[in-house]
Amino acid sequence: MTIGGKGALAGMRVVDLTRVLAGPLCTQILADQGAEVIKVEPPSGDETRKLGPPFDAAGQAAYFAALNRGKRAISLDLSTSDAQEVLHRMLADADVLVENFLPGTMERWGLGFDEVLAKRYPRLVYCSISGFGADGPLGGLPGYDAVLQAMCGVMSVNGEASAGATRIGVPVIDHLTGYVALSAILMALCARHRTGEGQRVEATLYDTALSLLVPHASNWFASGSCPSLLGSAHPNIAPYDKFRARGGELFIGVLNEGQFRRLCQHIGLPGLPHDERFASNSGRLDHRVELKAAIEAAIVDSDCGALCEALMKVGVPAGALNSVPEALAHAHSEHREMLVQRGAYQGVRSPMVMYGTPGEPGHAPPEFAQDSDDVLHGLGFDSVQRERLYAAGAVMRPAGEYVISMG
Repeated sequence: MTIGGKGALAGMRVVDLTRVLAGPLCTQILADQGAEVIKVEPPSGDETRKLGPPFDAAGQAAYFAALNRGKRAISLDLSTSDAQEVLHRMLADADVLVENFLPGTMERWGLGFDEVLAKRYPRLVYCSISGFGADGPLGGLPGYDAVLQAMCGVMSVNGEASAGATRIGVPVIDHLTGYVALSAILMALCARHRTGEGQRVEATLYDTALSLLVPHASNWFASGSCPSLLGSAHPNIAPYDKFRARGGELFIGVLNEGQFRRLCQHIGLPGLPHDERFASNSGRLDHRVELKAAIEAAIVDSDCGALCEALMKVGVPAGALNSVPEALAHAHSEHREMLVQRGAYQGVRSPMVMYGTPGEPGHAPPEFAQDSDDVLHGLGFDSVQRERLYAAGAVMRPAGEYVISMG
């Protein structure tokens, strides 16, 4: 049942019961680093298979393709005892189980970690991902990225004052929660190496969202002043903002006095650092509007791309505001080998690089239940037993035999 032998996690076996984003992202990274990942979907399939257009030639949404490469796929109705027996056979030699059901679901099926799985599989690392955790005022409730952005203050510090609070354009809370889960799993595996025992770990969107409030939470604790909308500007640093030049916009990030002096020298404002309004970061924050106006007036006739390149060469961080296609096509994206191509599939590789045990992005994302026969055969189910599982609805047939309605 092994996909490949490369990567730091070669030989590790992962049962992936997750759908949508945070969980599948976590397990895709595990797969990229060599783990064998079996994706177990409910009979209706992972919701992201339907979140399109765009769809690929097999009818799967591009959204699904972003998060599920390198995995094998089977679909089980885990509310049935037959499907649970399949899961137990998977867990017999699994290292990790990851799930993102509503809290209490696994317990309702008789698959709770403390009550059942920890006793039956004492080396298992069990990761649960949820919106709010199992208890507390919001315990057990469903959570989605944008809802948590709103609830946890993230949205309140994103956007222009004139337009109001705005959702961040990427699902940053889901994404980071996937990395929180990944980190917790790897730490639990390290602990297991020392103790011989697995454990349950947890990642919630709520905790992750609150952890993103840097430096806004700390600013509030220290000042008692509620953070406000600043557009692209930074609450603690200036100039650290978006500016308009000829042919486009760029972001300039100045973190220290040396960078500020070099910026001013390059754009023809060598006296600006000696102006008492701008002589310190505190002063620049107090006069951020005047500072931005002065910088934009100085660069209004400068070509945006050339200005970014020149500023970077003198040690001032600056970057043009690229579109998604422009960012993916950038020469440095190619140099860093960030794009993955597997036949018709294209994706973005996991961002970590392991020089001693390099991983390798796996095969294209699987079609619905495409590996059911292979997985069941590898678990010891013969052809008669497999057909009985299909007929009972405990295991869904591969996509060619069982079609998911695209709604």
